Amino acid sequence: METKIFLNLPVKELNKSMQFFTQLGFSFNPKFTDDKAACMIIGDKSFSMLITEEFYKTFTHKTICDASNNSEVLISISVESREKVDEMIANVVKAGGSEYMETKDYGWMYHRCFLDLDHHHWEVFYMDESQMPVS
Repeated sequence: METKIFLNLPVKELNKSMQFFTQLGFSFNPKFTDDKAACMIIGDKSFSMLITEEFYKTFTHKTICDASNNSEVLISISVESREKVDEMIANVVKAGGSEYMETKDYGWMYHRCFLDLDHHHWEVFYMDESQMPVS
C-alpha cells in the first residue's frame, strides 16, 4: 500500500463544512463519506477527513481544541499559480470563511491564509522553486 496522508479535522456541522469546501473546488470520496464524516480529496494522495465532533471524540480522550481561540495545526496547500491563491481566498470569503493574516509575497513564494467555518487555519501558496534564493 502506498503512503497517503489523512488529515482528520473535527467540524461542528458536517454538511455546512462540505458545502464550504465544495465552493472552494474540493470534492469528496462518497465511499468514505456518511453522516458522521466526509473524505475531502485534496490531492492524489492527500485527504482531509471532516469528522463531526461527536464522532471525533470516539478517536481521542483529549478535549477538542476550540480553534477560534487556540492553534491546533497549520494546514498548507500548494496551488499552480498566484492567481489560484487569490481565487481560493476570494472563494473562501464568498463561502463564509475568512481571510486570516496578511498576504506574504517573497517573490519565489506567495501565500495567503484563511480560516474555515470551524476556524481551522489553512495556508494556500504558490512556490516557484527555480526562483528560490540560494543560501
